[in-house]
Amino acid sequence: TALSNSSLNKTLRQQYLSLPQGNFCQVTYVWIDGSGEGLRNKTRTMDSEPKSVADLPEWNFAGSSTGQSKGHNSDMLLIPVCMFRDPFLLDPNKLVLCEVLKHTREPAESNHRNSCNKVMEKVKELHPWFGMEQEYTLFGVDGHPYSWPRLGFPKPQGPYYCSVGADRAFGRDIVECHYKACLYAGIKISGTNAELLGIMFWMGYFTSYLKKKAIEKLSKRHAEHIRVYDPHDGEDNKRRLTGRHETSSIHDFSSGVANRGASIRIPRQVGQEKCGYFEDRRPSANCDPYAVTCAMARTCMLEGDEDVHELE
Repeated sequence: TALSNSSLNKTLRQQYLSLPQGNFCQVTYVWIDGSGEGLRNKTRTMDSEPKSVADLPEWNFAGSSTGQSKGHNSDMLLIPVCMFRDPFLLDPNKLVLCEVLKHTREPAESNHRNSCNKVMEKVKELHPWFGMEQEYTLFGVDGHPYSWPRLGFPKPQGPYYCSVGADRAFGRDIVECHYKACLYAGIKISGTNAELLGIMFWMGYFTSYLKKKAIEKLSKRHAEHIRVYDPHDGEDNKRRLTGRHETSSIHDFSSGVANRGASIRIPRQVGQEKCGYFEDRRPSANCDPYAVTCAMARTCMLEGDEDVHELE
């Protein structure tokens, strides 16, 4: 359990992690499993430090154990696509993001990166910029949000947004360690702040030249986007997009300047200057960023009436 794992002797662990490893390199392959939300990983030893993904061999895994294949034809392929420094095992060890392919070399159902890459190739001359505002909540081993009062509820929102102090910014040590680990790994992360609930990371801004035509296109495909904005065809967002607590209604599309209750928020400065970025506030915290950015690029930048699912 999480409780028994957290009670292991971390000092003893560090003693072994500090042992020299010669010229060998530990390379951890990471992929998205069949749920579309969970991550899996396995580690291999290489004789030397890889310099790029071109130095990394393809690998395989038992897809029947990850919800990605049947037992009689279990092997799935891991295709390295991006390599990072490992903030857990440290240099020269690596973390590697992988795409998952079937034995036919077709993308697995949970591999939305493949179709996203095809769309991004089509719109690359427009130089779109995307960034994910990744919110998350820390949970204690008891299954409740970290530092949630044992009896009752916390005070109403007011003191928590961008908060400081041990009685308000709970788990800040973890957040700062996460932030530093991302920078070490080479992830392009632009900042962090405490949100209304939990913490959110700004992976840059969703940036493009603002055209009212793009928002008009989004309004016409609201239902299609809702289906790809969480891993369960919109079922997760039904609980969040209620029109309350600075969310829009899941049933209706809306946009507005500085309006955090709209589907699309146009920042005040962007509204004044008539160019800049806009924020789509509909994707859930557990969304697949490849599915979301693919849908955004297709709707806003590609001509035609193709459904957002077509290249998946």
